[in-house]
Amino acid sequence: MASHRRPKQPSRTRVTVLTTAAAAAVALSSQAANAAPSEKPSKDEVKAKVDKLYTEAEQATEKYNGAKEKQEKLQKEISTIQDNVARGQEELNELRDGLGSMASSQYRSGGIDPSLQLFLSADPENYLDKASALDQLSGQQVETLKKVQEKQRDLAQQRAEAGEKLKDLASTRTELGKKKKEVQGKLSSAQKLLNTLTAAEKAALQQEEQRSTRSSEREVLSSSGTPSGKPASGRAAAAFAAAQSKIGTPYVYGATGPSSFDCSGLTSWAYAQAGVGIPRTSEAQTGAGTRISSMSQLQVGDLVFFFNDLHHVGLYAGNGQVLHAPRTGTVVRYESMSTIGGPFMFGVRV
Repeated sequence: MASHRRPKQPSRTRVTVLTTAAAAAVALSSQAANAAPSEKPSKDEVKAKVDKLYTEAEQATEKYNGAKEKQEKLQKEISTIQDNVARGQEELNELRDGLGSMASSQYRSGGIDPSLQLFLSADPENYLDKASALDQLSGQQVETLKKVQEKQRDLAQQRAEAGEKLKDLASTRTELGKKKKEVQGKLSSAQKLLNTLTAAEKAALQQEEQRSTRSSEREVLSSSGTPSGKPASGRAAAAFAAAQSKIGTPYVYGATGPSSFDCSGLTSWAYAQAGVGIPRTSEAQTGAGTRISSMSQLQVGDLVFFFNDLHHVGLYAGNGQVLHAPRTGTVVRYESMSTIGGPFMFGVRV
């Protein structure tokens, strides 16, 4: 006889869970349908973010420049030491050859002096320190052995110095790679933001920059096309004229000219054309001359520094304007010091 069982009813708890889940799903669907799409950032918002990234990229660029300069300096120092060691080794070999000739001469005449024989078979470092040993050698032998000893010490010291500099060079190269990667990352992020703008928005930004540059140029130049302000000196005038000849040249991080520049690359190149050598990085250039705290005392050709960490530098152009290489995507140009994006810190008269 078949059994008639009533179908098992879902528990109250299970019904409650299912009901709640269904309600939540309906609510989420409703919210998704009613949610406003994320708003595209405005042209000005994109510009602000891009400017911030460019500032950070320039900070990293100056660190990159410092590491690159240190690397080049270390390479030159290591090369000089290695050349000196090579020459020193040749001199040491000649001294040893001389001692060998003495030994040969003594052997032919009846035997090698025991003291000389000992030197030829071992390091004379401790042996020469004993006064009794010197009594057994001729004056010529003593002088030669002393030169050998001195040359050995000198070579050992130079080799140790070269070893330390090679370690420093390896560390500097690592730092250089990190800074290069950081700069490239900032620039890549800025480009991605710029790519979100329409062609019309990009054109509008470019027109704004061009208007600003033309306005700054009018402030700087007299009707004759020369700076309306008085240059600080003949070399400052020559440096400024050299920088003027590069107006329109593109900014490229790490570049020192003549076809592209970064900020400190332009100022160091300009003064080099005036026959004056100044350091490579903006921070180091702060020590290139006499510091000027007041903007009212600045003259054409003075170096002017911006931001608290001094990562940006240009040449004062007169009437509150600066001639500089601003950032990636721009060219060497005039600009009002009030629109640099960071505070004016001080000037330096070279």
